[in-house]
Amino acid sequence: MTHAVEPVEYDVVVIGAGPVGENVADRARSAGLSTAIVESELIGGECSYWACMPSKALLRPVVARADARRVPGLSGSVQGPLDTAAVLAHRDAHASHWKDDGQVAWLESIGADIYRGVGRLTGTKAVSVTGPDGTERRLTARHAVAVCTGSRAVVPDLPGVADAFVWTSREATSAKEVPRRLVVVGGGVVGVEMATVWGALGAEVTMLVRGTGLLPRMEPFAGELVAEALTGAGADIRFGVSAASVRRQAPVGPVTVGLDSGESIEADEILFATGRAPRTDDLGLETVHLKPGSWLTVDDSCRVEGTGWLYAVGDVNHRALLTHQGKYQARIAGAAIAARAQGVPLLETDRWGAHAATADHAAVPQVVFTDPEAASVGLTLAEAERAGHRVRAVDYDLGAVAGAGLYADGYRGRARMIVDLDREILLGVTFVGPGIGELLHSATIAVAAEVPIERLWHAVPAYPTISEIWLRLLETYRG
Repeated sequence: MTHAVEPVEYDVVVIGAGPVGENVADRARSAGLSTAIVESELIGGECSYWACMPSKALLRPVVARADARRVPGLSGSVQGPLDTAAVLAHRDAHASHWKDDGQVAWLESIGADIYRGVGRLTGTKAVSVTGPDGTERRLTARHAVAVCTGSRAVVPDLPGVADAFVWTSREATSAKEVPRRLVVVGGGVVGVEMATVWGALGAEVTMLVRGTGLLPRMEPFAGELVAEALTGAGADIRFGVSAASVRRQAPVGPVTVGLDSGESIEADEILFATGRAPRTDDLGLETVHLKPGSWLTVDDSCRVEGTGWLYAVGDVNHRALLTHQGKYQARIAGAAIAARAQGVPLLETDRWGAHAATADHAAVPQVVFTDPEAASVGLTLAEAERAGHRVRAVDYDLGAVAGAGLYADGYRGRARMIVDLDREILLGVTFVGPGIGELLHSATIAVAAEVPIERLWHAVPAYPTISEIWLRLLETYRG
């Protein structure tokens, strides 16, 4: 005879314990709400073990060496190869050796209850958790369930792919040795960053890019400068080309990639960096009248449309698939959950208030950690024009700024700001060049705060820094 499992009740149940879910749990606990968090893999999620942290740990030595090679008095000392073992060990350390003890301890320190297993919705405010041993627990939420399950890499359904042991971003960031020949399919962020890493560590890299340029969501010049650098470093970039088939005889043997042109390429590994899909296919969405496998549409408080209790935060809502943006959404959603639970009116009329994730629409920042770096916030020129804004693009050669010349001999880069001519504020900013990642936050503040051009004129950049680009852009705009 089996006995029904009595549900455990919490104020908030969070499904997914990556950075987004952790932040929702933190905000809920800070508001005094009891919180359970469910995770089927490692606490800390994709970012900590297979994305942001390991990829940037791999890229840092690559970019540091490239920078050093452009500095007189130092360049001659860094012409040799990277110490591959040391680079991979550095990566392993920053991925916590794929152990989540530290993340578990943090969640426990804030008073969140952790449930290991697969969480699924079973109805309104109800979640089941199937543990690693097959046992089932039932949780109910008084106020909210937050889905923070993230996204997964998409591998196209090509002939032979299923049996070819291909790489996705997970394998590319956690590989234990350098492939002699690597094919990268895709020209987005994952594609260019992994081509940069493995090329610098000695792989012969071939990139297959279906479109006409790299980094298609940024200003065109960003992809052009990154492509030029990758080509200069030895990568073979083929535009207007797609993989049509993949064949591999053995798990560790060579892989043959058939192209849509009829040509074929042999490599040791192939990375598909061809997009993401929501991890919602096994979430029980059908029990609450939503479509399994779908992106979840939300309002600006990250509450799923048509529900009063279900929130979708981070990648699953398809607003901005970036860790920092998901954590921002988590802060907004956590504040909204707490306000609704406590009967506090939401600041729904304030688009920049505590309960609206407005930056998802207007001020999303991103850094691509290649050599050169590419960084942007807000709208590109094309996006601004499509949205109907009356705008002007203001461009400047970053290499002409004194701080850039001091940073590196032969510095090459470019900056652009998009000015809303009706309001005289910035709608977007893009920088491309060595060392510009830390420059982006100044642009993010200018865009998010809608700082008037006339006030930006009084924000004086220190000389001689690369930040002097701000003065040059404003001077160019004023003529």
